[in-house]
Amino acid sequence: MSKTINVLFLAAEADPFIKVGGLGDVAGSLPHALRALSNDDIKLDVRLVLPYHPAVKAENLRPLELFTLPRSGSEVEVEAFETTLNGMPVYFIGGEPIRANGSVYSLDAKLDAEKYTFFSLAALELSNHINWQPDVLHANDWHTALSIYGNLAKRWEAGARHVAGVLTLHNLPFMGPDISALLESYGIKLAQTDLPEWARVMPMPLGLWASDAIVAVSPGYAGEVLTPEYGCGLNEFLELRKDTLSGVLNGIDTISFDPAVDKAIGINYTADTLEKRIINKGVLQERLKLPHNPNVPLFSIISRMDVQKGVDLAFTALKNMKRINFQAVILGTGDPKLEEAARNLESLFPENIKAVLRFDANLARLIYAGSDMILMPSRYEPCGLAQMIAMRYGCVPVVRAVGGLKDTVKQGETGFVFEKAHHMSLVSAIKTGLKVFADREKWRMIQRAGMAGDFSWEASAREYQKLYLSLIK
Repeated sequence: MSKTINVLFLAAEADPFIKVGGLGDVAGSLPHALRALSNDDIKLDVRLVLPYHPAVKAENLRPLELFTLPRSGSEVEVEAFETTLNGMPVYFIGGEPIRANGSVYSLDAKLDAEKYTFFSLAALELSNHINWQPDVLHANDWHTALSIYGNLAKRWEAGARHVAGVLTLHNLPFMGPDISALLESYGIKLAQTDLPEWARVMPMPLGLWASDAIVAVSPGYAGEVLTPEYGCGLNEFLELRKDTLSGVLNGIDTISFDPAVDKAIGINYTADTLEKRIINKGVLQERLKLPHNPNVPLFSIISRMDVQKGVDLAFTALKNMKRINFQAVILGTGDPKLEEAARNLESLFPENIKAVLRFDANLARLIYAGSDMILMPSRYEPCGLAQMIAMRYGCVPVVRAVGGLKDTVKQGETGFVFEKAHHMSLVSAIKTGLKVFADREKWRMIQRAGMAGDFSWEASAREYQKLYLSLIK
């Protein structure tokens, strides 16, 4: 007789309904990969629940019955909707606190605090209105972490059934604002926790404290959050919870990101027809108005313009390579100061460097397919997706040895890795890469090794399946 595990998967965003960043990719892919693991022995009934942001694009929404949450001696109405995506039930939670804040993420911490507290608690209540009860609550980052804390509070107050809480840690520094007053208004008591005093009123730490399992988005990051450098003041608390902490690498959509069929690139190719890839380099050079030269090394930076991503280190590194003949393309948006630095770099090297300061998914694919090396000198990187996509396209990563970067890129085998967050360390790694680039046979071996890596969501889903099984036993 097959066993069914019911999983309610909560996220602030999920592709294709609404996507702002990497979490949208994860929540858009992982639930499907989990459901696809169902077999005669175990069925994973994974259901996705999202806030009904004003910008959400969803079809065939069916309204569910209205319900309410107690708030400040009164009630606040919850609107719930249901649809399906490739056979998976998807629920949307709407209401005044979500409508009050039009964007997925706001610069106003107070608006986000109200929205995501309301969403997390309403998502818990949802199961009572759909004739379906979860065995596992799977929350992601601070925006949904309160669902796990709220679920534990419900068990204390009303003796509710045990639902295992899993919190995936995508980005520890973002812990959310003080929500103590909000919890009080929704009738949720603050517990006496062993968290640091400053963290006892923030969603992420409360979710971590209440979780049965904490999952960092790479094994490397799971180790790093236990250190003072990356633990954001929670490293000692997390050390106490080390037995419940693990790392599961995020995946990428290997069907979409496939140079054999990708329509956004100049010519399709595989690991067996890598010689065709040079055509994409020419198409990219032409698109960027760079001199057409198949032999010059072409570097790429595809990134949010953010100090975390170390793009400033990459810019300084490129400035220090005046004696090397190279080309580079920078694609991304973000911090206005870093955007300005990218423009300045282009003006210093107008024949060599092009800065494209916008979000452009199709151009990104051509860059993966046409550039020789992608530079990722991140100061910290919980997982990173660009290095995995790049390797799939035969673009060789040069990365700093942090988080998911060091887990996915093997020095001298699939890319080049450096330790110190300093531009000269990056320059040294690039120069090591250029020596190999000059040897076409060795370079092809590195490209093929990267293309052979398994970065599918299926691999990640199997790890989560094992975790769910261990929790509900």
